[in-house]
Order: sequence, then C-alpha cells, then structure tokens
Amino acid sequence: MSMYPQSDVARQRLGYATDDRAVFNFFNTVYAWMSAGLALTAVVAWLVSRSPAMMSFLYGSRAMILVFALGAFAIAWFVQSAAARISATAATGLFLLYAAVIGALISYIFLVYESGTILAAFLLTGGTFGAMSVYGFVTKRDLTGIGSFLVMGAIGLFIASLVNVFVASNALSWLITYAVLGVFIGITAYETQRLRNMAEQHAGNADMSSRLAIVGALVLYIAFINIFLSILRIMGSRR
Repeated sequence: MSMYPQSDVARQRLGYATDDRAVFNFFNTVYAWMSAGLALTAVVAWLVSRSPAMMSFLYGSRAMILVFALGAFAIAWFVQSAAARISATAATGLFLLYAAVIGALISYIFLVYESGTILAAFLLTGGTFGAMSVYGFVTKRDLTGIGSFLVMGAIGLFIASLVNVFVASNALSWLITYAVLGVFIGITAYETQRLRNMAEQHAGNADMSSRLAIVGALVLYIAFINIFLSILRIMGSRR
C-alpha cells in the first residue's frame, strides 16, 4: 500500500511526465536549431567556394583567416556567457551569424576534397556524434570532471591552431587534428549531459529554456563541426 495519498502519487507521476516532456521538447529544439545551423554553414561554404573573389578575400592572407576565426570565437563566447541576459531572438541571430562565419571559413573543403569524401565524413560524423550524444543523455556517470578538462583542452587546441596558421607546421597540424577529434567526441557526451541537467532544472521556465536551447544548439554544433573537419582530414582523398 502506498504511503502517499493517491492524489499525491498521481501528481508526482504527472510531475515526472511533465519534466520528461519538457526535456524531450528542449532537445527537439536544440537539435532542430543545430541542424539549421549546419544547413546554413553548408550553403554558405558552397556559395563562397564558388566565388573566386570571396576565396581570394578570405584566404588571400593569413591575417584575414585569423580575424574571421577570432570573430567566430567572440560570438560563441558571448552567446554562452550572456545566455541569461540576452533574448532568445538575439541569441538565435548570433548563432546563425556564427554558423555563416564558420561556413565561410571552411569553404575550402569543396575545393580540396572529393564530394564523396565530404559526404562519407559527414555520415561518419553523424553516427559518432549521435552515439556520444545518446551516451551523454543516458549515462548515470557524472561527466563534469572530465568535461571541464576537455573544454580547457579545446581552448588550448584553438590557440594552437591559430599559432599554426603562421607556423604552418604539418606535424603540429596532424597532432591538432587527432587531438581535436578525441576532445570533441568527449565534449559531445559531456555537453549533452549538461544540457539535460539544465533542461530538468529549468523545466518550468519556458523563457530560460528557449535561451538555453540556442546555447545548446551552439555548443553541440561546435562539437559536430570539429569532429567533421577532423574526420574529413583523416579520411581525405585530396583533389
């Protein structure tokens, strides 16, 4: 016999169901915006790759690549740090701007790699990302400790990548490629778990949940792009 009145049990079950539904809707929004960001990136990258003037403007000097990379980093940092202060609309606009900038930055892939290689790398990335995201969602293990370490590693790798723009060391480039792949596979699981915790915490706050969904789309988008570029280079059949 239950120690709670039946009405309390019913309310408790309803609360769990409501929370589960809120988490489900939250992740639907996260993955929808992430997919929109990836689609925008692909379109921008393809269009820029078809414009000799844009390619010359972007890749004519290493300084320009650095400016675009730092600009993208600044947008991503601001959206994540100001999530509680800016509107969901503003966060969405900045996320889409970020996706467009990344598209311009990676437009070279359509000139360097075969289309079949790009597609294969994308599919492999999708499978890897999906598996790690599911793991992060269902695991009972607290990933906070390892996740914090991986995030610091990602920042270090970003700095190393900027340095290598000027150093142009092939050995360092390959080391960064494999390190980025490992780090962002781990970050995918960590960020998914962190997003689930935030979704449960803010289940009753629709406004905050909508802002956090954009932040979630951004961090998972960043993980996906980095995994994709690493796999693409490793697989790469160059033209």
